[in-house]
This record gives sequence, C-alpha cells and structure tokens, in this order.
Amino acid sequence: MREMFGGACIISIVSVLLLYNKVQSEDAISSSLDEPEVEVAREGRELDEANTRIKLLEAKLSELEARLPRANSFPETKFRTYRDRKRILVTGGAGFVGSHLVDTLMLDGHQVFVADNYFTGTRRNIEQWIGHENFEMVHHDIVNPLYLEVDEIYHLASPASPPHYMYNPVKTIKTNTVGTVNMLGLAKRTKARILIASTSEVYGDPEVHPQPESYWGNVNPIGPRACYDEGKRVAETLAYAYHKQSGVDVRVARIFNTYGPRMHANDGRVVSNFVIQALENKPITIYGSGEQTRSFQYVSDLVAGLVALMKSDYTQPVNIGNPEERSINSFAALIRDLVPGSGSRIVHKPAVEDDPQRRRPDISTARRELGWAPSVSIEKGLAKTIEYFRKELGRSDNSEKHNGDATEYVL
Repeated sequence: MREMFGGACIISIVSVLLLYNKVQSEDAISSSLDEPEVEVAREGRELDEANTRIKLLEAKLSELEARLPRANSFPETKFRTYRDRKRILVTGGAGFVGSHLVDTLMLDGHQVFVADNYFTGTRRNIEQWIGHENFEMVHHDIVNPLYLEVDEIYHLASPASPPHYMYNPVKTIKTNTVGTVNMLGLAKRTKARILIASTSEVYGDPEVHPQPESYWGNVNPIGPRACYDEGKRVAETLAYAYHKQSGVDVRVARIFNTYGPRMHANDGRVVSNFVIQALENKPITIYGSGEQTRSFQYVSDLVAGLVALMKSDYTQPVNIGNPEERSINSFAALIRDLVPGSGSRIVHKPAVEDDPQRRRPDISTARRELGWAPSVSIEKGLAKTIEYFRKELGRSDNSEKHNGDATEYVL
C-alpha cells in the first residue's frame, strides 16, 4: 500500500517539477528575446501555481505516509524461530471472539491467517495487525474451499447470535456443515490440528442442570434456532467422523454465553442490548419473565480456554463457560447500576420461542483436563464492556481507529 500511495504521489510531484523546469526554461528564453511584460507576468503566475501544487502534493504524501503502519507501531510480539512458530488459521477471525483469539496468537509470536467474509465480523477488529509480517487477512467465505498450508485451525466462522443466524438460516446451516467439511478437509490434507467452535446451544432447552458434556440435549430440530443448534450438532458429528475415518486431530469446544469488547452492537444478545440501552437511557428490554438464567464469561477467559484445549491431548467435547448462574432480571439490574447516571427502567416483552430457561455449564472436564477455569469477575468484565460501548457510541466517524493495544481488553 505504501508503494502504491507513495508511487502515485512521486509521479505527480515529478510531473509538477517537469512543468516547473519548462516554465523556468521558457522564462529564460523569453527574457533573452525581450518578451512583452504581459507574457513575463503570465509565466510568473504559472511558476507560482507550480510551486503551490508541489507544496500540496508534498503535504498529501506526508499525510498518507503518516496513516500507514510502521514497523514499530505494532504491539510487541514474542519472538519465535521457524521451529516453534506455527502457521495458524482462524476462520471468523474478524469477529468478536475471533479477533481476541487473533490478538493472543499474534502476541505469542505465531503466523496467523484470518479468513472472514465480514458477515458479522469487521476489519476494524483486526486492523491493529494489518501490515504485520506475521499476519495475513483473507477475504473468504468458507462455504468455498480454502487452500493454505497451516499447522493449526481454529474454526470459529459462523453467525452466533439469534438475529444474525436466523436472518439467513440456510446460509447458517451451510456455514456449519459445508464450511466445516471444507475446514476438516484442509486439516486432513495438511495434517493440521483443528478446533471446532461448538456451542452450548447443542443442549437446547436442557432438562439436565448443570449441563455436562455427556448430556445429549433437548433440541427442537425444526424450530427457529434449529439452523444454528442443529448446524453445530452436525459440525461435531462431522469432526468425529473425520477423526475416526481419516485420523484428523480434532478438538471440540462447547462455548457458553460470552461477552466483552468488540461485540456487535446489533447482535441481539443480552449483554450488548442491556449495555447500549443503559448507556442511552432507554428501557432495558427483557423477553419473558426474566427468571430464565444464563452464565456469562468474559472473552479473555474464553480465549484462554480455547488455547488450552488446542494445546491439550484431550479429544472429546469440552464445555468452556462460567458456572456462575444469574437470572436475566438480576443481570439487567447489575448492568444498569454499573452505568453511572443511567435512568433506564426494566420492561418485559413476550418470551422468544425455544428460548432456554436455564443455562449453566459443568466445567469439571475443563478443570481436570485443561487446568482451566474462568478468572474474570462479572463486575470487572462488564466495566470493560461498558467502557468499550461508550467509546463506540461516542465515535464520530470511521477514522477513529483502535490504538493498536492488543492487550487493552485482557483482564
């Protein structure tokens, strides 16, 4: 990009300099021939205009160079030699969870490829790495095959909030089935280890509480959430079919409710909805009685769990979530209290179809096999999330970029 902008400006400057030399030459000739004063004045104006254009182009070139990333503008990363630096693909890496995972992998010194079609992700989430020698962004829809040489694959690509995955249910199913086949095929060809990002939604509206990995779930296969719930269940089935038949090295993470900075403002999730409504002093909307429960984990805890699972030798599904259970009513009240000066009142609307009434992970497997447990308190995590959304709501235009600190949201 530097070469493109710099080259264009240099060409323009050279053109102006040629014009300047031409004017100078003509000025000398005109002087020797004793041209009329009117002609001399005209050439003087042309010379002034040429000088002005040179100054403007020089200023533009300086501005463009200032906007390009410099080697020392990136976050400091760990140095790894070719022997221990891995080539890692993160599908959906421009999304909420994916971008935080990319930060962690980049800071750890690995070479990271991000594949994303920007359906719910955004380039802004990963702009702090664009131009870094270890980072490559691929604008790609994984429903189509992807040909790379990699050592590990974190397969996170899929819309994950109800409004997004119900907007185009067929696309959601294809992403979680055809896209998963493509990623498993890539893992098979390259002999890469692949982690499938599954979901707590595979348990549906659970009849067992809390939910262990051994529970098979209670899912409506034709309900409004089925495109996501069943899509993820098939993704798990595909992973273990490839593992058994072709020896693909698979890991499966069942991710429970996660929140934090870079959540999509319009994703319809509880945290983003409540925080934005509280910041804007609008009514906080709860669907149903509010007695339904959720367990919320901060995004940096989730990323730590995913990395630990990828490094482990455990091949069965693992719940990654926070076992601290809260009612939606109490959660709404907590967020309102954490937003200074918020006068939002809590209102209730009709319940959503197939909305799970209780959700809490049994993380004994993660504790035992990965040595992992969440460490960020709900109050600290929400404070960071509220700060992020306050900045986003106050942003005046798209030129206000992230400051490049990849550890800004880690607690």
